[in-house]
Order: sequence, then structure tokens, then C-alpha cells
Amino acid sequence: MKNNIKVERAIKNITQEELANQVSVSRQTINAMEANKYVPSTVLALKIAKVFDKKVEDIFILEKGD
Repeated sequence: MKNNIKVERAIKNITQEELANQVSVSRQTINAMEANKYVPSTVLALKIAKVFDKKVEDIFILEKGD
């Protein structure tokens, strides 16, 4: 699953650490998601979408085979 977290963070001008604090995870978790090495839970995906005021599917993109 791909995502636009890094792009959305740049638009909002927030760091990985700031996003992590807002959604109650570690900076390493945000880093892993941006590197496509970690697929978030539904709850975490919803929290991230809420921070960016976007729909989950605007941030997380399902790829063929996911």
C-alpha cells in the first residue's frame, strides 16, 4: 500500500515527530509508513486522515495485490 503522508506533511509543514505526537505513535512508525514498510491499522489511518482533513483513500492508495 502506497501513501501520500510525506506530501501531506510538506503541505501542512509538520515534521514526522509532530504528526506522530498528534496520532499517538512513534516517529519511527511514521517513518516506516512513509517508506512503505508498515501498513497502519484502520484506526491509525483514520487518525492520520483526520489530521490532514482528508479522506483515508486520499492518503492511502491500495495497489494491485494488496
